[in-house]
Amino acid sequence: MPDREVTTIKELIFYQYAKIIASSAFGPESKKQAYGFIKKTFRALRDDEKKWSDILREDRQMLETEHVCAYCGSPDHLAWDHIVPKSLLIKKTCGTCDHIQGIHNQIWACKSCNSSKGTKGLYHFMKELHPDAKPFSDVVPPLLEKKYLKTIYLCHQCNGTLDWDGDGKLDVFALDFPCGRIVKE
Repeated sequence: MPDREVTTIKELIFYQYAKIIASSAFGPESKKQAYGFIKKTFRALRDDEKKWSDILREDRQMLETEHVCAYCGSPDHLAWDHIVPKSLLIKKTCGTCDHIQGIHNQIWACKSCNSSKGTKGLYHFMKELHPDAKPFSDVVPPLLEKKYLKTIYLCHQCNGTLDWDGDGKLDVFALDFPCGRIVKE
């Protein structure tokens, strides 16, 4: 569960992003020590006092990193994979949307992960891939998660669901909800 201040999809995306920033600044085990930093960063993002970096930054980082599967780390049988499934059809325009179809939504994935992920959202797939991790969201590589959060934000924005409250069950799985769903206009 996110912080009690987080009540919408938009806020949850910013909270997850703030946790990544804190982990980068203070180390992966720093959540409890960096709680104040996470809250301050979350509020600054939410209140539009701070902007997240352009997704081009993550694209550059991805090109500079070792070519391994973003999900499991395997260096074998790699191909480009769409983090938010390219088959996503929330609206008729999804099939031609640059945010979904373009390079910003792509990472390296091994053949096994690519086929296993299918149309699942990132958090559902990572939970499936790492069922014993507590919390499983800690095993999501930061670069992968940042690209996902920025892309899924745009999907929720397009769908008009940034202010959705998850029907009272707001957690990272709520971010995935457009993945695999077909909603006709």
